[in-house]
Amino acid sequence: MDGYNTLHEMLGSALKQAGEESGMLLGQELSIALSDSLSTSKTSYFGCLDDACFVIGVDSRESYVGQFYLVFSLRDAIVMSSILLGIPPARIQEKKRLCIIENDDIDAFSEIANMINGSFNTVFQGSLANKVHLKLLSPKKFIPEVDQLSEDEPLPEGEYLMFRSKLEMPGQELNHLDVLIPVDLGNQFDPPAAVLPEEAVAEDVPGEANSGLTADAEPSQTSSEMPFAEDGMDSIVVLEDDAAERQQMVEAVAFTGYHVAEGTLNADIKELFSGRNVRLVLIGSLDADDRELAVCIKINAMRQDAPPPIIMSAHRWTRTAVLKALKYGAREIIIKPCGEDELAAKVRRFCKLPPP
Repeated sequence: MDGYNTLHEMLGSALKQAGEESGMLLGQELSIALSDSLSTSKTSYFGCLDDACFVIGVDSRESYVGQFYLVFSLRDAIVMSSILLGIPPARIQEKKRLCIIENDDIDAFSEIANMINGSFNTVFQGSLANKVHLKLLSPKKFIPEVDQLSEDEPLPEGEYLMFRSKLEMPGQELNHLDVLIPVDLGNQFDPPAAVLPEEAVAEDVPGEANSGLTADAEPSQTSSEMPFAEDGMDSIVVLEDDAAERQQMVEAVAFTGYHVAEGTLNADIKELFSGRNVRLVLIGSLDADDRELAVCIKINAMRQDAPPPIIMSAHRWTRTAVLKALKYGAREIIIKPCGEDELAAKVRRFCKLPPP
């Protein structure tokens, strides 16, 4: 499929991040790697489908309006939801073979889908100048030769851009995740390059031909240059009660060159954020408990449209604490002590910094 390089890059990053974060939720290594893209139609896509699937709509709002769709194999959904629910491996394989999906499975899979949508929001908001918000809709089950296609079900008629990614998890045979984006919405996310006639170029105002600006356009920006939620000094906020460990975290992010604002978990978050373009928040503690989660909630409440990435670290984690932390806005979970190189790599990724 020609063009759509920016969209392909965004989806590749979003899917990779979605795999990492969903794997954390599942307690299993999971990779989602974009592998192929092509143009298709609803009739063609579902006409070639030979297994049951889940179709999950994603509502795109603000400056980029429309809906696109995540399509999972129903068997993959059963495997992932069952792992999240702690179902024994033998029972998982039986459910997968018989395509048994229950209400608890659907609820659990919705949590995984929410995690994936969170990764999409992070990447799309960063790459599209914080002018998009993605809201996940309820999943729909579709079984070929049982469920009938209609004009709007399981998705509307039309032409689509299909981006296929491979799902991989050790010990499991998974299929793929397809992202189906209507061509009109794809053209909003990644407008095709306009080719101007020679006459129009000749009539450009002298001195402005190469500026890249028009009266209605803004300068182009790379993803690493995209503005964040607030103007002000680029900053990283470090929150940790233990003074020595807080100092270690401050020193570990010094390589970024960003200003570092620090405080305890009881610090005034509003004051720390005031006048700063906060690129990242690091939260540290001994035990991951409700105090850290409360900080996550405060940060996301302050920056509802574009909250900064949050890395939470603690010496002791429980499975419940990990699930809660991810649910309330943490983008990365670290078990202390964490090596400087590992932390630096995570900071570079979330701050979109070039490799050393």
